[in-house]
Amino acid sequence: MKLIRFQDHTRSIHYGTPIDETSAQLIDGDVFGTYTITETITPIHKLLAPIVPPTILCIGLNYRAHAEETGAKLPEYPVLFIKAANSLNNPGDPIVIPTIAPAEVDYECELAIVIGKPAKNVSRQDALDYVLGYTCANDVSARGWQKNGGGKQWCRGKSFDTFCPLGPVLVTKDEIPTPNSLKIKTTLNDKTMQDSTTSDMIFDIPTLISFLSEGTTLLPGTVILTGTPPGVGFARKPPVFLKPGDQVTIEIEHIGMLINPVLEEE
Repeated sequence: MKLIRFQDHTRSIHYGTPIDETSAQLIDGDVFGTYTITETITPIHKLLAPIVPPTILCIGLNYRAHAEETGAKLPEYPVLFIKAANSLNNPGDPIVIPTIAPAEVDYECELAIVIGKPAKNVSRQDALDYVLGYTCANDVSARGWQKNGGGKQWCRGKSFDTFCPLGPVLVTKDEIPTPNSLKIKTTLNDKTMQDSTTSDMIFDIPTLISFLSEGTTLLPGTVILTGTPPGVGFARKPPVFLKPGDQVTIEIEHIGMLINPVLEEE
């Protein structure tokens, strides 16, 4: 099932299941617990990110071909960093290039996992039982701040406002039983920049959930970004960075297209 989070014409926020791009059937209850799909059909005034996560956990260097294009060794363990909550962005809303990083902002298409119930010390075999569903993500990155300006830590360059678009829908896990076999790509304006499959991940979805839950409770709504395939802008020759007027489309098989324009900060 596809779930969306949206505003109606009164700006009230709802969960629903989409009928088309303009309307949805309302959901009554808790999407992390018990809920029902009602017969009430409501116009969609504005589509929102499908989840407001308590934490955004991110995995770096998790595609073999991406490691190769950057000249990095394959990691022994998943490489973890965190994006701040303020980076959350809606489908259709602009990615804003900050004035302190005017010429280094990059795109990264990623499959995002949404945790559905508290998960701690979960085995790899049981890991998918804790998944609510999946959505598209763009791990927008200011490369200079990622590499140097953040004191060699990645969080600063990954956490500027608008740097984590999610959506357009959350697809429940029953519709994606094999998340490591999905086509994934980025289109910048009319050019394909990344085109791969999630089968190229170094650490698959169950491994990531199990690893991240070791000694740590993953709360319902936690979002896990699972890494990006090759074709990122900074690794190209010459490099390609986002600029005002661009449009970035992240597309993942069985989920859909997450589209965001690009603006500069006023």
